[in-house]
Amino acid sequence: MLKKSLPLSKVYQLLEPGPVIMVTTAYKGKANIMTMTWQTMIDFVPPIVAIVMSDQNYSFDLLKGSKECVINVLGVELAKQAVGVGNCTGATVDKFKKFKLTPVAASQVKAPLIDECFANLECKVIDMKMAKKYNLFVLEVLKAWITTAKKRERTLHHCGKGVFVVDGKIIKLPSKKM
Repeated sequence: MLKKSLPLSKVYQLLEPGPVIMVTTAYKGKANIMTMTWQTMIDFVPPIVAIVMSDQNYSFDLLKGSKECVINVLGVELAKQAVGVGNCTGATVDKFKKFKLTPVAASQVKAPLIDECFANLECKVIDMKMAKKYNLFVLEVLKAWITTAKKRERTLHHCGKGVFVVDGKIIKLPSKKM
C-alpha cells in the first residue's frame, strides 16, 4: 500500500470521530497488536493523543517499557481482523501471522506500522503519571502516514457487545479553518 507523509496538523481529522484502532507496540524483541477504541485528541499541533489501555492487556507492559507505539487507523474492510486481534492475547499468539497483517518498519519508533491500515501514527509516550491509576497514557504523534488512495476510507466505530457502526454519509458545514 503506497503512502505519503501526512502533515501532523491533520492528525486530529483521523482521530476525532473515535474510530476503532489497532495499537502496535514492541519491546525487548516482542511486537504486538491490540485493538482498542479508547483514544482522544488532547491538542492539535503537535498532535497530542490520550489512550486508555487496561493493565490486564499484554500490550500495557510493552507500552510502559518501550514508551512508544503506533496507532493504526483501519478501514471497515479490516473489521474481522480487528475483532480477532481484540479477542486473543499477544502473550501466546503472534497476531501479525494469525491475522495476516503486515508489519512495516516505522521511521521514528520501534513498533511497526500495520501496512493494511490506511493511516499510521508513530507516537512516543510523553506522560505516564495517570497510567498506574487510570491506565491512561499521553502520547505525542511524531510522524503520521496516510494512504495515497483517492477514496475516503470508511471507519469502524464500536458500540459495545459486538455491535459496530460504519461511518457513512459526509456533510460539509461552515467552519473555521485550522
